[in-house]
Amino acid sequence: MGGGHDHDHHDHDHHDHDHHRHDHHDHAGHFHGAGHSHGAGHVHAPADFGRAFALGIGLNVAFIVAEVVYGLLGNSMSLLADAGHNVSDVLGLGLAWLASELVKRAPTPRFSYGLLGSSILAALFNAIFLLVAVGAISLEAIQRLSNPEPVAGRTIMIVAALGIVVNGVTAWLFASGRDDINLRAAFLHMVSDALVSAGVVVAGLLILLTGWLRIDPVVSLVINAVIVWGTWGLLRESFAMSMSAAPDHIDPDQVRAFLCGRAGVMTVHDLHVWPMSTTEIAMTCHLVMPGGHPGDCFLHDLSAELSRKFRINHATVQIEIDPDRVCVLAPENVV
Repeated sequence: MGGGHDHDHHDHDHHDHDHHRHDHHDHAGHFHGAGHSHGAGHVHAPADFGRAFALGIGLNVAFIVAEVVYGLLGNSMSLLADAGHNVSDVLGLGLAWLASELVKRAPTPRFSYGLLGSSILAALFNAIFLLVAVGAISLEAIQRLSNPEPVAGRTIMIVAALGIVVNGVTAWLFASGRDDINLRAAFLHMVSDALVSAGVVVAGLLILLTGWLRIDPVVSLVINAVIVWGTWGLLRESFAMSMSAAPDHIDPDQVRAFLCGRAGVMTVHDLHVWPMSTTEIAMTCHLVMPGGHPGDCFLHDLSAELSRKFRINHATVQIEIDPDRVCVLAPENVV
C-alpha cells in the first residue's frame, strides 16, 4: 500500500464486471487485501433520450421565435420574459443532451471514469443559466412597473396558450427519466413552463378585462419567482454533486452501520461515498477484519447488497487484518 494511501488499491474500470483481489505486503510487512466490484446488472450509460432532446429543443426553439416576434409586436414583457426563460431551457436541454452523449465515452488512462462527470456539470450550468436569465428579465420588469406600457392582451393569451401545449408535450417526453437529475431538470422546467404559460394567459385576460397595464410586469416577476423557487433545489443538488458530496438519498452513517454489520468486520474507516455522474455512485472504504481476508465471494455479495440497498454501483473495498496497524491517510500527509 506504500504509506497507507487509501486510493492506491482502487482499480476503477467501467467495463470490467469481474471481482478482483489484490494481496501484498506494505513497508511494514503488514498484509492487506483489496477488492473492487460493480453492482450486478449495472448499466453505465443512462437511457437514450436523444430523440426526446431533439424534439424538445426543436419545439422550444420554434416557440421562442413566436414569443419574441409577438412579444415585440404586442409590447408584452411577460411574453419576452417567458421567451428568455425558454432560451435558458433550450441551452439547458442542449447541455444535458451533450452530457448524455459524453457519459457514453469509454474510459482512458487519464480519464479513468470516462466523462461521467459531464452530466453533473451540465446540471450545474443549467441552473446557473436559468438564474442569470431571471436576473436580466426581473430588472426590465421592475423598470416597467414604474413606467407601464400598453400591451396586446389578446396576443399574449394566444401565444401563451400555445406555450402550454409545447411545454406540456416536451415535459411528457422526459417523464420517464426523472431518476437522472439532468432529465429531471428538463422535466421540471417544462412542467413549470407550462404552468407559467397558464399564468400568462390569465394575465392577458386580466389586461383585457381591467386595462391595468402593470399586470404584465407583475406577472413576469411572478414567473421569475417561480423559476428561482424551482431552480434553487437543482442548483443546490448539482453543486453538491460537483463537490463530491454524498447523494441526498444516501446517509453515510447508514452505509457505515451496514458495513460494520457484516460478519467478521471489526470496524470501518476511510469511508467515502460520492457521485461519479448524475446516475452512478461510487464508494471506497477500509474494513478491518482480524479473522483474515474473507475471499472474493464476500466482496461479490457485499457489492450486490450495496447496489440493492443504496444504489452504490462502484464499490472499492480494502481489507485490513491488524486492528492496531490500520492504514489511515492523515490529513497532513495528503499531497
